[in-house]
Amino acid sequence: MPILDTAGGGRTWRQRDRRQTLLSYLGWLVGLIVLVVCVRFISGQTLWFFVWDAPRQAADLVDRMFPPNWAYLSRLWAPIWDTINIATLGTLMALVISVPVAFMAARNTTPHPLVRQLALLIMVTSRSVSALIWALLLVSILGPGLLAGILAVGLRSIGFCSKLLFEAIEEIDPKPLEALSSTGASGSQVVGYGIVPQVAPAFAGISVYRWDINIRESTVVGLVGAGGIGLQLDASIDSLQWAQVTTIFVLILVLVVIAEWVSAKVRAAIR
Repeated sequence: MPILDTAGGGRTWRQRDRRQTLLSYLGWLVGLIVLVVCVRFISGQTLWFFVWDAPRQAADLVDRMFPPNWAYLSRLWAPIWDTINIATLGTLMALVISVPVAFMAARNTTPHPLVRQLALLIMVTSRSVSALIWALLLVSILGPGLLAGILAVGLRSIGFCSKLLFEAIEEIDPKPLEALSSTGASGSQVVGYGIVPQVAPAFAGISVYRWDINIRESTVVGLVGAGGIGLQLDASIDSLQWAQVTTIFVLILVLVVIAEWVSAKVRAAIR
């Protein structure tokens, strides 16, 4: 914070000097110009007729969505069970793959720097592609069905689980490992008795948290043919059965709330 001398010999405290103030104003001016350019570009690509008509269309859609078609609920139990299976099996697949990837990525357990770079590449690749894109690719290769959904959710989850797990591995206390090594313990014994007990709570929390996320992911992948409740949602939207769409939304909401509750209870028990 600069101090400026005044004409009377006193001192004035200021947050910025003149140069810093001018740079700040210049930054705000550049930001405003960028904002105006972006707004003009978006405006040129927008059909404003549909925007002004949106309130009327939304009111008409809501009117057709209510009341929900509760009779359709009896046909949704199998798809919602498929959704739970996609989330659960996809999470298990990701956890099985994430454990070795995390040990390869952690600085204190990786066998070689090149192996660590390969593990980091796997994580980045997994996290950079959304579950919906994985599902589109896998449906085109394997065809529609639960297998494509499970693989899509699993491939998306590998990067998330392995990143959090390898960070937990890097933060462990090294003293138990040194004590085990000094007694002549093998590498597998050091991992089993020194590392695993320290990261087990984090691993359990990561597993439940990712399963909770995958419940929501598995409802989306069905929109592209990867099984689950998303298939029913897509079919209802295509046939303009908006009362059925509302029923599916309510069921998805209930499922997500239950998954959140289970996840919160398990994480609280782990702590």
